Amino acid sequence: MAALNILWPTFAMVGLIFVVWFTLFFHRIRHMKHTPPRPQDFADGEAALRYFRPVEMPANNLANLFEMPVLYFALVSLLIVTAQVNNIQVTLAWLFVIARAVHSYIHIGPKKVPARFFAYLVSVVILLAMWVGFFVDIVTVAGDYRRAVQAMGGVL
Repeated sequence: MAALNILWPTFAMVGLIFVVWFTLFFHRIRHMKHTPPRPQDFADGEAALRYFRPVEMPANNLANLFEMPVLYFALVSLLIVTAQVNNIQVTLAWLFVIARAVHSYIHIGPKKVPARFFAYLVSVVILLAMWVGFFVDIVTVAGDYRRAVQAMGGVL
């Protein structure tokens, strides 16, 4: 059951993605009410981007949540499947999600680029630490497995 602890920060990450999506949705709906689109505003992708430019930050942030976090979601699956979830990974997962939430808040809200970059960098470093930890754990388990098989007279 301890392995399932990694799911709580993962649910929080999914929640963050939906919060950003709803923010995007409501910003765009409000924009469309205040500035009704004309047919030429959606003539092509570039025109649509121009039309939504005043409310583009939630869209940019949503796209960003499908970049580095993809590696987080992949790692969570691998941690569970390989039974390598531990308290360090769970703590790092929470820190990653918190850093991503801070990044999203700054990206959509105050738009302070240095602070946003710092939050982004922190999240990347945490994710890298999670992957390095997973790699070390897998190498260790593989070595233990090889030694156990050899001790039993087996051949790998």
